[in-house]
Amino acid sequence: MAQIDYHRLADEIRTWAQELGFQQVGIADAQGRGEDAAHLEAWLAAGQHGEMDYMARHGSKRTQVAELVPGTRRVISVRMDYGSADDEGAWRTLADGERAYVARYALGRDYHKVMRARLQKLADRIAERVGPFGYRAFVDSAPVLERAIARDAGLGWIGKHSCLINRSAGSWFFLGELFTDLPLPVDAPATAHCGTCMRCIDICPTGAIVAPGQVDARRCISYLTIELRGAIPEELRAPIGNRIFGCDDCQLVCPWNKFARRHDEPDFRARNDLDHARLVDLFAWTEAEFERRTEGSAIRRTGYEGWLRNIAVALGNAPHSEEIVAALRARADHPSEIVREHVQWALTQHEARA
Repeated sequence: MAQIDYHRLADEIRTWAQELGFQQVGIADAQGRGEDAAHLEAWLAAGQHGEMDYMARHGSKRTQVAELVPGTRRVISVRMDYGSADDEGAWRTLADGERAYVARYALGRDYHKVMRARLQKLADRIAERVGPFGYRAFVDSAPVLERAIARDAGLGWIGKHSCLINRSAGSWFFLGELFTDLPLPVDAPATAHCGTCMRCIDICPTGAIVAPGQVDARRCISYLTIELRGAIPEELRAPIGNRIFGCDDCQLVCPWNKFARRHDEPDFRARNDLDHARLVDLFAWTEAEFERRTEGSAIRRTGYEGWLRNIAVALGNAPHSEEIVAALRARADHPSEIVREHVQWALTQHEARA
């Protein structure tokens, strides 16, 4: 490896990554990010991770790259866009209480599988050039500070909503990493450009963005509809509206997304008409139908019980109609106590409006 031109190799990696469908690639040093580690520790100490115990479980591995993958010298950070350039359609769905809103990232194929396969191909291309080398690929699947790494690799800055923002691409993208023992040249970190804008904080339906760059997961709709396994707190059910899996409000309102260039990735196009689906139709899915329709989808993470729980809340927030009431009553004796309780709450909301 001593004879390898690593500057040339870094340029080739960028070319190969683009050929594989990544829109951007950067390289960061494995060391550093002490301020990010301190931010994480304070967030965990405040209990703002909710029931996501895995956030604290791995200790310093999340902040010390070399502990997670010994021998790592650099991290190759990649970006893959998923935005569909249909922000107006998203707003229309949010305004229609009878329709279901699914976070844009979850409308198509599970990004973990798409990106992991392409990262492996990138590693194979590198190995063809330099021979066997040490690496591990990650896509939101290990204790990795991926946004901090991506920032240090020059892909963008961490916005006040805690998502990464790129000046030309906005924030509608996924991140992935190749941890490697190759001494590649590193890129310059990105600088922040949010300025005085507070739109993401102001629009959050549940007030989950409690300070710039600080999200209290216990109030975040993405956490409540995906990660939380128990009952959704009653005081947060009405603000959830018709969002049944995740939330995009903070991204939809971000000025950097308004004029961002979008890339249409076929794997991320909407499946099962989820960008136009009615709540009552999704609520009627059997467990077998849920398993079949969500195969290869990130929606699987919430599970069937969570799926019905979330839709019950959305139906409780929907405009009153006999069709909606009938759909709720059909699930009133569901075997799951969680589902029954949320259905009863939703029926109570409609009784108050009738």
